[in-house]
Amino acid sequence: MSGVYNFSAGPAMLPSQVMQRAQQEFLNWQDTGCSVMEMSHRSKEFIALAQKAESDLRQLMHIPDNYKVLFCHGGGRGQFSAVPLNLLPVGKKADYVVSGSWSKAAAEEARNFGDINTINVVEEKDGLIQVKNTEQWSLSEDAAYIHYCPNETVDGIEMFDIPNTNGVPLIADMSSTILSREIDVSQFAMIYAGAQKNIGPSGLTIVIIDEQLLGNARKETPCIMNYQLIADNDSMYNTPPTYAWYLAGLVFQWLNDQGGVSAIAKLNQQKARLIYQYVDQSTCYHNHIIDKNRSLMNIPFWLVDESLNEQFLAQAKAQGLVALKGHRSVGGMRASIYNAMPIEGVEKLVDFMKKFEQEVKR
Repeated sequence: MSGVYNFSAGPAMLPSQVMQRAQQEFLNWQDTGCSVMEMSHRSKEFIALAQKAESDLRQLMHIPDNYKVLFCHGGGRGQFSAVPLNLLPVGKKADYVVSGSWSKAAAEEARNFGDINTINVVEEKDGLIQVKNTEQWSLSEDAAYIHYCPNETVDGIEMFDIPNTNGVPLIADMSSTILSREIDVSQFAMIYAGAQKNIGPSGLTIVIIDEQLLGNARKETPCIMNYQLIADNDSMYNTPPTYAWYLAGLVFQWLNDQGGVSAIAKLNQQKARLIYQYVDQSTCYHNHIIDKNRSLMNIPFWLVDESLNEQFLAQAKAQGLVALKGHRSVGGMRASIYNAMPIEGVEKLVDFMKKFEQEVKR
């Protein structure tokens, strides 16, 4: 089907320009006579590709020189294990801020490796879901680190304020918000992100880590999860996900061509505003998250009459609007509008929502 807009939360759509270039280069990358996926990761050609990708990401995020950028295996869930294995000494505890499904999952996994203090920061007030102000979080002064997820993909909750940790290392799972808006990397000890939302295909995970945190992995840490070992080998201790790395590099180039993160952030705000404004004035749909905590990337909404859900999804698909079904744990609908989603796709979605509302009111 041509003209399809894919609102999947991940694996998500990639920029069409990136996909077209990858298609053109698929069989013969830079006149080498082979595809990138057939090329040795030790070759000078691939190493140059990898270095360019890292350089572009550093430029996009203004990553300080004292941070290592690692291209890792295992997705976000792999980091749920890798973080405590590298950063939680035996006998110490870590704080895990729970704001939704993914931060809860991260805390549950971390309990396999040590003492975890969970801090629930979501509350309901006047029928709306909100996150407590960061100064209300009961953070531990002696924690090895504090972990949180600024944007909850499933729940559609985003936190824009960075907590003051009083010097305790702050770890952020930015899988569904990285590169969507500007952040100050220096306020974080470590950032990690699965690639399959705003970076590239699944199978690749970006880790951005302060060099001071390296070298503390437990003895039992698997080698491909050991941050020091990965850093010492330029993310090539073993064969990395080379094609995913190549595609991520193309996405970084594309994003720079769009004007960088500051430019794409303005577009993301515009896209999100179109959906939220329509939902808020509608009598057919609703969203129960307070304005200050509404996600820019993952927008859940529910039909007032949920018996119409399947009809809504079927008609949306017929219009080329796919992957709108909400996560099974929360139901409803979800429009994920990552960087690659053009504003035309959001406009088409809102137009469809309006027409559907008019039809069901007849």
